[in-house]
Amino acid sequence: MKQTARPDPQAEPQRFTMTHPDPKPASFLPVVGRARSLALSLGLLLAALTLPVSGASAADWAHKKKIGLDTTADGANLAEEVQLVAVPVRLHSGDFNFKEAKPDGADLRFFAADGKTPLKSHLENYDAANELATAWVTLPKLAANSKTDAIVMAWGNDKATAEGDGTGGYDPAQIFVYEFPAGAEGKDASGNGNTAKLVGAKPQAAGQLGGSLVFDGSARLEVPASVSMKVTGANGFTFTAWLKPNGAGEGTLLTLGDRARGLKVALKAGHVSVSLGASTASAGSVLKAGEWQHLTVVVGAGTASFYLDGNAVGGGTLAGVDVSGEAVIGEGYAGELDEVGLAGTARTAGYVKALAQSQVADSPLFSVADDEGGGGEGASYFAILINSVTLDGWVVIGLLMVMFAISAYVMVSKALMLRTAGRANNRFLATFADHSFDMLTPGTDPAKQAHDDVQNKRSSVYRLYEIGLREVEKRFKHQIETGRQTRLSAAGLEAVRASLDAAMLRENQRFNSGMVLLTIAISGGPFLGLLGTVVGVMITFAAIAAAGEVNVNSIAPGVAAALVATVAGLGVAIPALFGYNWLASQIKNISSDTQVFVDEFITKSAELHTD
Repeated sequence: MKQTARPDPQAEPQRFTMTHPDPKPASFLPVVGRARSLALSLGLLLAALTLPVSGASAADWAHKKKIGLDTTADGANLAEEVQLVAVPVRLHSGDFNFKEAKPDGADLRFFAADGKTPLKSHLENYDAANELATAWVTLPKLAANSKTDAIVMAWGNDKATAEGDGTGGYDPAQIFVYEFPAGAEGKDASGNGNTAKLVGAKPQAAGQLGGSLVFDGSARLEVPASVSMKVTGANGFTFTAWLKPNGAGEGTLLTLGDRARGLKVALKAGHVSVSLGASTASAGSVLKAGEWQHLTVVVGAGTASFYLDGNAVGGGTLAGVDVSGEAVIGEGYAGELDEVGLAGTARTAGYVKALAQSQVADSPLFSVADDEGGGGEGASYFAILINSVTLDGWVVIGLLMVMFAISAYVMVSKALMLRTAGRANNRFLATFADHSFDMLTPGTDPAKQAHDDVQNKRSSVYRLYEIGLREVEKRFKHQIETGRQTRLSAAGLEAVRASLDAAMLRENQRFNSGMVLLTIAISGGPFLGLLGTVVGVMITFAAIAAAGEVNVNSIAPGVAAALVATVAGLGVAIPALFGYNWLASQIKNISSDTQVFVDEFITKSAELHTD
């Protein structure tokens, strides 16, 4: 999977400079500020309690997939718990079957690990044709250094309708979020309705997450003033954005309120600075040209902190003031922007880390498991097939399993027999080549040694030799008893050959025994499997006819399960075919050795024992 480079957390922090034109101290906790902070906390609590927005559960959807959340050092590496954080879930053909969901993704839902508690979510983009989508899910809590948490993604519900209008899901502290989806680039996804006007900014189809905007130095986004468009010195603020600057990086990323005395986040030769009222703090040169980087600026409690890709890169003191009014994004900036957001609270370092790590490509925060329902990848397909096989199919598969076990036994036992016989034959033939004339005379020491050698009992060639020598010995014994000279006549040699030919035939029968079982598996296995498939398909269509309606989701499992029988038949036949051909070649080699030996035995016996 694609890996995103991360800054070294052990690297030396970037230097920063500060200017304080106004020496007057500013109070960060006036009575009004405390009241606003209390109201904000109550709002966060209320949002957490009201996240379950419907009475549905994952069981109402045909397909489910569990998405693990890993915040350990191997994952997002979160050292502290965060709450109410919106994370993007990227979907593609590798982990999501778009054909099983509605064309617009309206039936896509997310639940907590229990599969019952709905989570607030919305779609940034959903392209069924190209099989790409991005869904934002708000997690009530993301535990630190843990990989036990998970969420459940569900789809496949014809009765489900789209949730909301593609906004919401963020906590009440979020002032605006611009995700720049195609066709609605100025839309505020926070739910506050702070719609931005594009002035010269050009949409880009492939940003960091979905679409982005391209700025040429003269383009900008203009956001009108509203009730929600304000930050306070008591609560602070957090500005986030994905940037891909051209060159060293110049321009103003954000202004809020009066451009001279309001809030300003700017770039100067790649240096990031933030101004609030009369105070300014800036970080070192941290931005790289031509690369996507996640920038976060957090101001609160008299401190400004800068983060790049979730890692702290400097900070300083900054006096807090209340600022409100219209906002301008990207003025004088050249490059791309994506996922621009402003929150009316100072986010924690853990929250910033969670944002950055969840939004990179192939995020280490997520691990996608196999389907828990009916439409996943990998092993779940086999679960569907196994559960759909009918009784007649199991009968056929059972017969094929027995056939496979028998053919496997024949192949293994026959291979061991042939290997043992081949080695013993080679050993005996080497001895016979050195002492052939002595061994062809009954009663000689080489003949006795060959008889006493236990290893020769495994040799098919030796067994033929023993039969031939016994025939010669019987004739010599009869000749000695009648007072004649020991010799082999032409008729005697033919009699010995006849005995050897009969013994050779029995050896060949012994080696070929059981091979017919492999031919049965080769020819009968596929036909038996085909029988199971035909019967299974017949039963499936009979069930459809009885139900009186056609539903591809009900047809497909039955037909697919019926094909399992054919696959099983081929699984029996193919190994048996290869095994049969290999064994046949080995048997042919041994048969050739025995035929050659018989000819040699007769020829040398004639040379030795005839006049």
